Amino acid sequence: MTPRETTDSPETTSAALWSDGVVANRTSVTGSPRGPLCGMGVCFECRTSLEGRGQVRACMHRAVRPDPLEPEIACDVAVVGGGPAGIAAAAVAAESGASVLLIDENPLPGGQIWRHAGGPSGAARAWIERLARSGARLIGGGAVWDAAVVEGAAFASGIDRPTRVTLWVSRGEVSSRVRCRAIIIATGARELFLPFPGWTLPNVLGLGGVQALSKQGARFEGRRVLLAGSGPLLLPVAATLTTAGAQVIAVAEQAPLASLLRFARNWPGKAIDAARHRAAFLETPFRPGTWVAEAIGDDRVREVQLAGARSERIAVDVLAVGYGLSPNHELPRHLECQLEEGFVRVSDDQETTIPGVFCAGEPTGIAGVESALAQGEIAGLAATHRAPTDRLRRARARGMALRRDLERTFALRPELRLLARPETIVCRCEDVTLGTLSEIADVEGPRAAKLYTRAGMGACQARICGPALQQLRGWGPDTVRSPLKPVTIAELEAATTPAWSEISTTVASGAPGPEPVSLEVKS
Repeated sequence: MTPRETTDSPETTSAALWSDGVVANRTSVTGSPRGPLCGMGVCFECRTSLEGRGQVRACMHRAVRPDPLEPEIACDVAVVGGGPAGIAAAAVAAESGASVLLIDENPLPGGQIWRHAGGPSGAARAWIERLARSGARLIGGGAVWDAAVVEGAAFASGIDRPTRVTLWVSRGEVSSRVRCRAIIIATGARELFLPFPGWTLPNVLGLGGVQALSKQGARFEGRRVLLAGSGPLLLPVAATLTTAGAQVIAVAEQAPLASLLRFARNWPGKAIDAARHRAAFLETPFRPGTWVAEAIGDDRVREVQLAGARSERIAVDVLAVGYGLSPNHELPRHLECQLEEGFVRVSDDQETTIPGVFCAGEPTGIAGVESALAQGEIAGLAATHRAPTDRLRRARARGMALRRDLERTFALRPELRLLARPETIVCRCEDVTLGTLSEIADVEGPRAAKLYTRAGMGACQARICGPALQQLRGWGPDTVRSPLKPVTIAELEAATTPAWSEISTTVASGAPGPEPVSLEVKS
């Protein structure tokens, strides 16, 4: 890890604007003010024009611009995603002596759950320090925007697999080609948002979004915040904001109390964690069986209408709503890895249906940090031809059991799918309403929605409206095409060079690809 990659300030442009009282970063295609939503580079609602840079995602932009990478990088194992699963995978793989490259869009390792301001602590610190000692190289601020699986010979390290993966990574507005013998995808998850009247108002964010902003340096002192939605994230976010000086006025969980009590009996360790978080905001009402029916405001949210067990209207400064997580499986789907029940299908060794392509963490199932770490370790071992331990397999099995119970406990009630009105915007990038989608008889899936209404055609590439429409309309996911992440025209032009054309031809024909370059990857 280079000093530049480990000393960037955690404060983002989005956090700085928030602290200065700026609530709207951009104007939508129909002229409405929009502010940050996800806080982690997914929704593109925080796009801001900066002099000399054009439009940037303010939640991902920092004052220090990363240096561009070398044009060609070769390694034994590439890990995409720097959360717990990716950190564990990279550290374990590097400890075997393999050359390992860890790529993440954030400048520092930790992902969303271990995003840290002022330094990591506890298990996060132990794993990040282990990663630093392992010899793995970190590419912080790097986004994988294309990938291909091609055939090739083994690297000098002796790791021999029938496939080679080529990645295109953008950093510093210049792309590098990374070629590796195996790839471990640990891209985590994003929040699931369900449209309701007023959800596009500035200062209406996701639960993870408001937490991310706080960890990025945004100030919440004295602001009246209402938290709502569903899932284990509600309590830690309430604790974080209360500690940060926010006035958390209520926490509304859509799941009924009986489901929460059953989950607590089944998972006493999780119940203890929940009690610890709850102790941080004991004076705040916690309301199970309650949800947000509408956000009311003008240039920002001013009031929130609650429904369910307790119906009332509350004055707020900030509303944060999230309904669990949706896996980031665009990269494995682009590589044609098979899905099962909406998650990436993997073997006992975390290998996908494409040889040499492994997957760990949330893309394989939302099962918590412990399971993500275990899966990451298993993938790191398997990618370097080592056998996982029984301890790791047991931890993964516990995680899968937890996943099933989480799905039962926080199952979304049908009322939430009926909140959106005809005039409610569903696709935030293109301002497409639910009524527009309903009026066109031929719109029966994501592809038709794009053709007839432009829903899903915006900057987020359906990462927000896609999962929402799966819930509202029962649609499946659309196909995935490159670029998977935003890149400049210059980077796209570079993809038409002879080297790229050779790889594209190889993928199409199944013929052997070019020999890998012998580049030593150093930490």
